Amino acid sequence: MNISLQYSHITVNDIDAALVFYSNGLGLEVKSNVESGEHRWVTLGTSTQPGLEIVLSDPHAGRSPADGDLIQELLTKGVMPMTVFSTDDLDGVFEKVRATGAEVLQEPIEQPWGPRDCAFRDPSGNMIRLSQQA
Repeated sequence: MNISLQYSHITVNDIDAALVFYSNGLGLEVKSNVESGEHRWVTLGTSTQPGLEIVLSDPHAGRSPADGDLIQELLTKGVMPMTVFSTDDLDGVFEKVRATGAEVLQEPIEQPWGPRDCAFRDPSGNMIRLSQQA
């Protein structure tokens, strides 16, 4: 049996602001941009890992008003689950992400469990970690 991750959702307040972080900073490419009423789902990926994508959407996209409000509250508090990206150029990606104006939570450091990593908050407050194997 073969199983692999196809995509993961990241909830953001402002998709256009998030695109600066995820496209300009992380180098992800827009694969699709689907609009439905006042909501959007933007799929991003890379040419180096075809088939692996993230989907950006707002808290109320595809959800009931009550559920969207709850997710908005968690997003505002900065307690949504973190996302971790791996790279072979931690310092280079760190500088590109920092140049977007993202909040730096941790500059690149060697972790006792092996990788070098760093952390940011995207424009909506999601914690995004970048990791490079030793």
